[in-house]
Amino acid sequence: MAVIVLYLMRDFLGAFVLGAAIAFLTQPAVTRVTSLGVPRVVAISLIFMVIIVALAGLLLLIVPLGISEVNQLQVQAPSLAASAQERINSLQGSPIRILGITVDLKGSAETINAHLKEYLLGQFGNAVTIGVTALTTVLQLVLMFIVAFLLALEAPAVRRDLRRFVPNDYRADFDQIWRKVRKMLYAYVRGQLIIAGMIGILSGIACAALGLADPIALGVIAGVTALIPYLGPFVGAVPAVLVGLAASPVKALLIGLIYFLISNVILNFVFPKVMGDAVRLPPILIIVAFIAGFSWAGVLGMFVAVPIAATLRILFDHIYPRLYEKPA
Repeated sequence: MAVIVLYLMRDFLGAFVLGAAIAFLTQPAVTRVTSLGVPRVVAISLIFMVIIVALAGLLLLIVPLGISEVNQLQVQAPSLAASAQERINSLQGSPIRILGITVDLKGSAETINAHLKEYLLGQFGNAVTIGVTALTTVLQLVLMFIVAFLLALEAPAVRRDLRRFVPNDYRADFDQIWRKVRKMLYAYVRGQLIIAGMIGILSGIACAALGLADPIALGVIAGVTALIPYLGPFVGAVPAVLVGLAASPVKALLIGLIYFLISNVILNFVFPKVMGDAVRLPPILIIVAFIAGFSWAGVLGMFVAVPIAATLRILFDHIYPRLYEKPA
């Protein structure tokens, strides 16, 4: 039945997963507020209002940047297209040699020349598609907060109901595993926030050093998108490259290279170490878990891959000594 339910709600599974994550992460704050005598419903409502206001602030910071830079690109697109066309024309009919091998770019140049203006000046989708996508996104956001609110409200009952499914002789084991899994999940979230903060700060500094417009907003975008495992930093580089392109192609190239270096250094050296210490998994298993999660369920699978792998490790460490009477 669980598999059937998951299949039927596959299109909105992301909203449920993110809603559960929000409910889980807000539990410490809810507990502190309720300890002051505030009713649980009021405490959850206040915390969710803070989250929504923070998200609205991010949108107010990011959306004007996107609108202004898109407008600049629309103005500069003809000159960029003309410059690129001149360079392509200079390549036509002039084969080049690379490592002793002759490469004729005439055919490729003619193809690019034929479609360049279409790519630069074309419209991204139509109004109907954009409207449907926006409506779906809004519905998923609303569903996410509804799920988060209900799970946060019923958190004690959820744990109590799960515990009832466990036989009496094993409830002490359930309590131990529950505490370890909860501790691991908080450590995992802290690790994700550390990585996102590092990428956001370094990216913002790089944008400011190159003199790009709104470096703080670009840094915030880089940090927020970095929460998407591995793919996020590359997604976050797109706005910075567009802003650089609106200034000059050289700045776009430089900021793209800097983002590439920042993301590669952090993802390949810092990320596995931080995540490994947080969830007590070897760095190679972190990478394997991300690959398996992406193959299984795309970006959503990458979000839950490491926590699932770490939970399996906790179960193994708990069960193995009881079966074989020796440390795992």
